[in-house]
Amino acid sequence: MTATRRPPALRRSWLFAGGAEERGLAALSDGPADVLIHELEDFTAPAQRPAARALIPGLMRAWRAAGKVAAVRINPLETADGPLDLAACFAQGADGAPDAVLLPKVAEPAQIAALSDGIDRLEAEAGLPAGAVELVPNIELARGLMQTYAVATASPRVTACLVASEDMVADLGAERGRDGRELAYVRERFHLECRAAGVVSIDCPYTFTDDAGLTAETRDARRLGMTAKSCVAPGHAGLINALLTPEPTAVAHARRVVETFEEAQARGLGVVELDGVNLELPIVQNARRLIARAEAFAALD
Repeated sequence: MTATRRPPALRRSWLFAGGAEERGLAALSDGPADVLIHELEDFTAPAQRPAARALIPGLMRAWRAAGKVAAVRINPLETADGPLDLAACFAQGADGAPDAVLLPKVAEPAQIAALSDGIDRLEAEAGLPAGAVELVPNIELARGLMQTYAVATASPRVTACLVASEDMVADLGAERGRDGRELAYVRERFHLECRAAGVVSIDCPYTFTDDAGLTAETRDARRLGMTAKSCVAPGHAGLINALLTPEPTAVAHARRVVETFEEAQARGLGVVELDGVNLELPIVQNARRLIARAEAFAALD
């Protein structure tokens, strides 16, 4: 496993790709997604799962060699497929193990604790350092949403959580719409709980095919404070990356905010205004975070 894994805070696009078609999955290495997820649950038919499992080690090696964060979404451990999926993730030792395991339909912190315990054993058998494999719970049910903080803090392996769209809408009995209004509170509540837990909040997959809707939804996620979004169309990953990377004009404005504030402090001024806005400390702190994020991406590139 690579020692230069992209940090969780800099993983913008999370692409789900299911099935057992090796060539198509391997080709994703050349795409822009920061995280590639071999999806064994909804996107892989039960009859295909044995063949899909056999691809895991090779895909993890290929994706990681291409600089991607290589991940697998297994089936719930309560199902017959879940334990088989998890065992397959470590079938060829450390080199073929995933960087992260995603668990769907998480509604209880005990599910994450059980998965973490299972990985403890499999890591040791594979010769991996303890804690090398990250966990990403998928919050797809109303009960899970109400327990996001508890789920996110159930194991130190959890570095991020992902909120669902279609499964959550179905569990709520809501009507699906392109404006996403039915998910507005879900996304806000989810992000708040992830922030409180100190993990990255990954916005729901955009399951429509248009770029305009994806752009609007990703900008909305960014405004809420999210720095990552999932998708199911390979062509959407690049757009997500662009929208969740600090724009040069925004970084330039952030630098003006910091410089203006610091100059005012040096002159002993208690209140300073820039472009009609009083520069209070939280505004300055946000500006500094944006600058730091831009610099982190520049260093990564």
